[in-house]
Amino acid sequence: MTDIIRIATRKSPLAIWQAEHVACCLQKFHPGLRVELVSMITSGDKILDSALARVGGKGLFVKELEQAILNGQAEIAVHSMKDVPTELPAGLCIGAVLEREDPRDVLVSLRFSGLDRLPEQARVGTSSLRRTFQLKRHFPNWQILPLRGNVGTRLEKLGSDQFDAVVLAGAGLKRLGLEERITQWLDPELCLPAIGQGAIGVECRRDDPWINRLLAPLNHPGTAACVIAERALNARLGGSCQIPIAGYAELRAGRLYLRGRVGVPDGSRLIAAEIEGGREEAQALGYALAETLLARGADRVLQTVYGS
Repeated sequence: MTDIIRIATRKSPLAIWQAEHVACCLQKFHPGLRVELVSMITSGDKILDSALARVGGKGLFVKELEQAILNGQAEIAVHSMKDVPTELPAGLCIGAVLEREDPRDVLVSLRFSGLDRLPEQARVGTSSLRRTFQLKRHFPNWQILPLRGNVGTRLEKLGSDQFDAVVLAGAGLKRLGLEERITQWLDPELCLPAIGQGAIGVECRRDDPWINRLLAPLNHPGTAACVIAERALNARLGGSCQIPIAGYAELRAGRLYLRGRVGVPDGSRLIAAEIEGGREEAQALGYALAETLLARGADRVLQTVYGS
C-alpha cells in the first residue's frame, strides 16, 4: 500500500486533460494523496493512415494502458468510455465512471453556419461508421471522408480546404476549452451518440480494495447506470467501432430511457428501437433493447457490414 497513485494515460491533449481531471478529483476527496501520470503512446495513436474498423477497433486506444496496470507500471488508467471494449482483461474492472459531459456530436465548419447551409454534396470528415450511417440517412449526397487523429489534428485538417465541415464529439472540444469552435450541436434525433460518449472511466484491478475505495467517491451513479445500459446493448450486438451502432441512455425523473440504432454505412437502412425502465435494471434494459433490434433485422444488417 502506498500514498502514490500512478495513472496510465494516452499522450493526446484530451487524454492528458482527462487524467489530470481524475487526479484533481482524487486529491479533492483524499487530501495528501500523490498522483503521477504515466503517459503512453497506444497502437491507436500510432496507426493514423487506416480506418480503425480495419485495424482492430477502438480497443487499440486502451490495451497498452491496461497492460500498464497488469504489469505494475500504474495503479489505474483513465479512458474515454466510448473507447473501452465491452470485455475487459481478466482481473480488471471499471472502478468509477465520472459524471458525463454533454454526449452530443457537433458540426464544425469554417465557412458554413450550420447543417442547412452546407452544399448538397458537402465534404464532411469523420471516420465513425455510426456517424456516417446516420448522416447519410438525412444527407444522402454528402461525401463522407475519412478523418483520424486527435482533436487538434482534426481541426487543423478542416483548415486544409479538404473538408467543408467535420463532425466531432462536443465533450472533447468543451474539455479542451474549444467550445467556441463549435458551429452546431447535433440533436440526438439526427445523430444518436456513441456508446459511452462524454463519460470518463477509471480502470483498475478488481482485487485491489485500497484503489477501489479511493475511486468510489468519483463514481457518478446516474452516469454509471446509463453507461452500463449502453454497454450491455453493445455487448449483445457484438459491437465495436467496426460496426455502425449508436446507443444513448438518459435518466428522466429517475427512469432510464435507452435508445439504440443500427444501420448500413451508406444510410440505406436504419433500424431503431427504445426502451424504458428503472435504472437498477440498466444491464437488463440494454440486453432487452438489443434483442428488439435483432428481432427487427439488426442481425442481417450487421452480417452485411461484417461481410463488406
